Amino acid sequence: MTVAPPQTSGHQDPLDGLRAVAALGVLVFHVASAAGSITDPAGARWLFNGGQVGVPIFFILSGLLLYRPWAAAVLEGRPAPRAHRYLWKRFFRIMPALWAVVVCFMLTAGRDHIDDPVTWGSLLTLTQTYLPDPWWNGGLGPAHLGQLWSLAVEVGWYVTLPVTAMVLAWYARRAGSDDVGVRAQRLLVGIGAYAALSFVYTVFMFVPEWHSQMGLWLPRYFVWFAIGMALAVVTVWARLDESRPVAAQCKAVSDSWPVCWTAAAMLYVVSATPATGPIGLQAPDAPWTSVLHMIVHGLCAAALVVPVALAPAGQPALGAVLGNGVMRFLGRISYGLFLWQSLIILGWYDALDRTFRGNVTTDLPLLAAATVAAATLSYYLVERPIQGLVRRRRGRSRPAPVPAASG
Repeated sequence: MTVAPPQTSGHQDPLDGLRAVAALGVLVFHVASAAGSITDPAGARWLFNGGQVGVPIFFILSGLLLYRPWAAAVLEGRPAPRAHRYLWKRFFRIMPALWAVVVCFMLTAGRDHIDDPVTWGSLLTLTQTYLPDPWWNGGLGPAHLGQLWSLAVEVGWYVTLPVTAMVLAWYARRAGSDDVGVRAQRLLVGIGAYAALSFVYTVFMFVPEWHSQMGLWLPRYFVWFAIGMALAVVTVWARLDESRPVAAQCKAVSDSWPVCWTAAAMLYVVSATPATGPIGLQAPDAPWTSVLHMIVHGLCAAALVVPVALAPAGQPALGAVLGNGVMRFLGRISYGLFLWQSLIILGWYDALDRTFRGNVTTDLPLLAAATVAAATLSYYLVERPIQGLVRRRRGRSRPAPVPAASG
C-alpha cells in the first residue's frame, strides 16, 4: 500500500491552528505576568510562565514554511528561489501592521517620546533591542511593545535565510551525488551544525560575565529555527523518496500525535519552572539554566509541531482539533494577536491602576476578546489589503504565457 507523504504545498489548515496556539499562549503569559499571577506563590499560577513556549512554536513554523522552498530546490536539483522576491514578500507581510501598532503606541503610551527620532526609527525598523542606552527599562523595548523582541529575532532570521540556505545548499551539493537521500542527509547535518551554534553563542553570553542583551539576538535562537528547517527537509525528502520508507516513518510519527502532545504537556510543566531560567529575559541567568531553556522550550514546541508538520493532507484528527473554523480564523489573525496584545493588556492595567494586582480569571477573557477584536481589524484593514496589492502587483509583473503554436 502506498503511504501518502506529508503535505508540502497548498494551504495547511492545522498549521494555522498551531499559530493560534502560539499567539494565545503568549497572550496568556502576558496577561498573567501583568496581573502578577506568575510570581504569586499561591497555587499553580506559575504554570502560566510556560506560555513563553509560543515563541519557539512561531520560530519552528517559520523554519518549516520559509526554508522549505530552498530545501526543495536542493533536493530536486533546481535553482533556488529568488531572494529579492522572498524578501519583498516578507517585508510587506510584516512591516505595515507593525507600523500601525507603533503609531498607536507613540500616540498613546509613548506620547512622552513622540518627538524622539531614535525611538521612532528603532521601533519602525525593529532594531530596538540593539540600542546601547535606551530610555526604557531593560532591553526588550518599551513595556507596551515588549513582545516585539521576538519579532526582531524573526526578522533577523528572515534577512539571513537566503545566505544560510545558500551555504547549506553548497554543503549538500558537495557530496557530488544526485541521490535525494544523500543530499537530504547532508542538509540535515548542516542544519544540525547551524543549531549547535546556539549553544556556543549561549556560552559567550556568560564570558566573562552575564550579558543580558545578547539573549535577545538571533544567534541564540538558531536551534529553534533549525527544528523547523529540519522538518522542511524531511517533508520534501518524504515526497521525493520513491521507495517511501521516509514517508512511512513520517506517518508513524504523525499517527502518534497523542503521545507527542502528552510529551509536550509534560515538557510545558518543566518549562514553567525555575529550572529553565528566570521569568524575565533581562533577569540574571546562569549558563546551565539558559541552555536548558533552549532545550526544554524547543522540545516542547517540537513535540507539538512535529506530528502536524509530518501529517499527510486530510489527517482527520489533527484537522478536527487544529483545522476547525475557529482555529483557522485565529490562525489567520495570529500576527495581529501577537502585535496588539501588550499594548492592550498594559493599557488596561495602567488605566485601572491594577498592574501586578489583577485577576487572570476575570481579566483574561476580556483582554483576549479585546485583542481578538484589534487583531481582526488589523487583518481586514491592513494585512489583507496589503497582501492583495502585493499579489496583484506580482501577477502583473509576470510575463504573459506564450500561446501554443497551432498545427
